Amino acid sequence: SYGGEIATVLTTAVGAMETAYTDAAGRSTTDADTLNLGGGILGGEFGGPTKPLTPGVYTFGSDVYLNSDVQFSGDGVYIIQITGNLIQAAHKNVILDGAKSENIFWQVAGHVEVGVGAKMEGIILAKTKVDFKTNSSLNGRVLTQTACNLQSATITEPVPTARRGLRSM
Repeated sequence: SYGGEIATVLTTAVGAMETAYTDAAGRSTTDADTLNLGGGILGGEFGGPTKPLTPGVYTFGSDVYLNSDVQFSGDGVYIIQITGNLIQAAHKNVILDGAKSENIFWQVAGHVEVGVGAKMEGIILAKTKVDFKTNSSLNGRVLTQTACNLQSATITEPVPTARRGLRSM
């Protein structure tokens, strides 16, 4: 059991995570093209190299699957709201083309799974657990309310730049 200063720091951190999660979940969009894009399957013609995601709020009322490489194109803030789970297939990558990992927010009500050898980018705000499989990686941060499990995986904090964050939207 933790007490004293550690308990205070942990309580503050959990509160900050819940605030960020609620903020991201509360953002709305009026762009019909960003609602349930690709039926929750991203990559290829929905977020792939020929039709990358651009800054904005993307809302999914289901699980989201990254079955192909997914590309974020352009400097700005991206919020991906997912009421289900986020599953990234093995050896698939999130690719940045002018986007910054510290400006991509994955707000996930379910669990997150980053597959074997997959490369993820952004800040994961997960209501439940996050699992990183063997040789997977994240350039970003993980904030979860239950558990973050790493199986021979790597998480790297993004190089600081002029941050926009959620406040800029």
